[in-house]
Amino acid sequence: MGEKAIHCRTRSNVLTVLICDFSKTSDERIPDNPKVKVNTQLDIRGRPTITEEILTIEIKPGWKKGTKITFPEKGNEQRGVIPSDLVFIIDEKPHSVFKRDGNDLIVTQKISLVEALTGYTVQVTTLDGRNLTIPINNIVNPTYEEVVKGEGMPIPKEPGKKGNLRIKFNIKFPSRLTSEQKTGIKRLLTSS
Repeated sequence: MGEKAIHCRTRSNVLTVLICDFSKTSDERIPDNPKVKVNTQLDIRGRPTITEEILTIEIKPGWKKGTKITFPEKGNEQRGVIPSDLVFIIDEKPHSVFKRDGNDLIVTQKISLVEALTGYTVQVTTLDGRNLTIPINNIVNPTYEEVVKGEGMPIPKEPGKKGNLRIKFNIKFPSRLTSEQKTGIKRLLTSS
């Protein structure tokens, strides 16, 4: 019995991190998908040759940190080896107002103790530029969270659906009270 030689051609992926502003991936229409110029080293008949190609990365609304975009066999090439895949990994830029938690967006509002006890109206400008006015009529305790359904990030696998906007509160307590104020507060709170 003769032996048969088996030649294996393996490849390794080329990974690149692509940093995205998640406020840009919140819209249903992403106007300017990034274009990336790629210089690839090819091995043509034993000679290394550099080729240049422009790849368009189609970013889908709602994509999260860690999402991978793969261009099969667009990486470097070596003689006798399958060209590597070129893989881009989405990373998110921090936003000045919102934090992302999965498909939800979180915003924190600073309010006074009086507003926490008597009511407050939240004014929020969404990532797509709309102004929301949300009245808070409940008593706001330090762990209270107001949820506005459907105002978060688009859910990529469920077109037309969005996560929620979660509003948290940072309650500012007075630094000191006079004895008359303390007595008045005790009287008000114990009489109810």
